[in-house]
Amino acid sequence: MADVDTVLAGKYPAKAHAKAVVKWMRQKNPNVTGVLYLEGQKTRMIEDNDSEAPFRQRRYFYYLTGCQLPDSYFTYDIETEKSTLFIPPIEPESVIWSGLPVSEDEALSSYDVDNVRTTNEVAAALAHGGPTVWAIQDQVSDHITFLEFDDKDYTLLKLAIEECRVIKDEYEIALTKKANIISTVAHTAVLKAVKTATNERELEALFIQKCIANGAREQAYHSIVASGTAGATFHYVNNAQPLEGKLNLLLDAGGEYQCYASDITRAFPINGKFSTESRAIYDIVLEMQLVCIEMLKEGVIWDDVHLKAHEIAIDGLLGLGILQGSKEDILKTRTSVAFFPHGLGHYLGMDTHDTGGHPNYEDKDTIFRYLRVRGALPAGAIITVEPGIYFCRFIIEPYLRDPVHAAYINFDVLNKYWEVGGVRIEDNILITKDGYENLTTAVKGVAEMERLING
Repeated sequence: MADVDTVLAGKYPAKAHAKAVVKWMRQKNPNVTGVLYLEGQKTRMIEDNDSEAPFRQRRYFYYLTGCQLPDSYFTYDIETEKSTLFIPPIEPESVIWSGLPVSEDEALSSYDVDNVRTTNEVAAALAHGGPTVWAIQDQVSDHITFLEFDDKDYTLLKLAIEECRVIKDEYEIALTKKANIISTVAHTAVLKAVKTATNERELEALFIQKCIANGAREQAYHSIVASGTAGATFHYVNNAQPLEGKLNLLLDAGGEYQCYASDITRAFPINGKFSTESRAIYDIVLEMQLVCIEMLKEGVIWDDVHLKAHEIAIDGLLGLGILQGSKEDILKTRTSVAFFPHGLGHYLGMDTHDTGGHPNYEDKDTIFRYLRVRGALPAGAIITVEPGIYFCRFIIEPYLRDPVHAAYINFDVLNKYWEVGGVRIEDNILITKDGYENLTTAVKGVAEMERLING
């Protein structure tokens, strides 16, 4: 693959995406013809306020346009393979406050579309009609009508885009790499600052500052900056507690670059040296991750990789004496779910928890219930590998009260580990035909992390 910045010097491949979406739709319905219709996100005002709410482009719209402009529209003629982007016209009163908007010529040179017109021409363009208009339910404005079309479909387009988004092209991979490069700078800065910081919020602020300074204006998700036992809360968002007296920091944070996410987690000692218990858990989780990553290639069954992570966790916890008894019985009773309750990872793309994973949250098997991806992995998918071991009283104590599970947990040994909180290690992995490429370079080796923390 070419250098990231060289790839990104080109246009986002919107027309290739549109063709791929139509191809997928025709696999479901060979008679697909007509017009694809999408709307960008609207400018919205903060409730009871005259200021605009933060803007986030609709991902379905972005996938077929590469356009982040609010209040825009898009059509794609399936037969002619011609795309048209409709952008807001110049409003003189708005220019006074916000400056000149993107012009039609500028948009045509920036985006991979065939035509650019202004939004006051959308109705006239749709008036030509056709056999079928394909749109997304609840994403069509009230003033838009499809009266001139013979038929309307509000389901297949959305499904097609969700499935096509799973397999990334060279440009999308480059965007994800760029997001990872920037986020690695921010993760490294937090490592260097944690020993002298006094509160979680200082580290969150530092992470965001480094992302913005290096080109990632938005965060892919709300950062998790969890110290001490808060690390056992998967989506902790308080990020404002003092660090004094805590063993470890779990940092789950990733910048977003041009609508594409990174998602990186690291856990490390606040004082620059892992405690004996913390290091033991960290080593188990790192082994879980490294072994699982080595299993990855096109066609591997993600459920099997997830199960392997549990097997390694059981081995490790048996070695420490936290678990006791037969490995086979522990796996069969799903007792390891007490310490590793979530799935091994998820697809990554324009959304942190990206589309196309086909989870089954109603699965009666607790070991797979929260697995966000099921089945075989295709080449071109980007997936997170994020095993963890957690010491959360709210989750573990019901297992201790259940005689089936309690028989496999040594409470006296467990009591030594509550202050570890949680350890999770997460990288972003590109699946290839014969293996994988790790897009994440943030430090995770113990010696290097401790060296950075201690200066």
